[in-house]
Amino acid sequence: MAPPKKKKSSKASSRGSAKDKTKKKPLKGKTAKGKPVKGKTKGKRPGLKRPPTKTKRKRKPPERYVGPIKDNPEAHALAHKIAHAIVDTKGTDVLVLDVRGKASYADYIVVGSGDTERMVNALAEGVEDKLRPEGKKPIGREGEQTGNWVLLDYGEVVAHLFLSDARGFYDLEGLWADAPREKVV
Repeated sequence: MAPPKKKKSSKASSRGSAKDKTKKKPLKGKTAKGKPVKGKTKGKRPGLKRPPTKTKRKRKPPERYVGPIKDNPEAHALAHKIAHAIVDTKGTDVLVLDVRGKASYADYIVVGSGDTERMVNALAEGVEDKLRPEGKKPIGREGEQTGNWVLLDYGEVVAHLFLSDARGFYDLEGLWADAPREKVV
């Protein structure tokens, strides 16, 4: 009877056979294809190196020239008519902001508040009803579906009608803090 064959230990199999030892291993500092690796490769992917950062010059923001501040009595009168229409419809905290020379899209911004969504929509309708007999129609209307913020654009005057909570959140008065303002009661 032939003697039993000895099993190879796990150490011998992990070391590999003689054929495995003849395979070429990449040299230190070279990729598997034998190309040299640029830069340090410890802990990084070989071949990737960040380009040197350039110092950027700080640019001055462009000066915004809106134009000379022109007196516009029609827009001022329209802003006050809108403000009084809001007060007549029981709106609260009504302000007229003079943004001439600061904004290119309007000369005056009227801001008012209502306690409920229905009241905000009623304020917008009240403004339109008061100005309709004079032939003034808004160029644009936004936000009537939600009732949180209704915007009426009359060209030179823009009216923002807010739900009280939304007015505090958007803080248009803070945005235009440097604009002269008139409180309407």
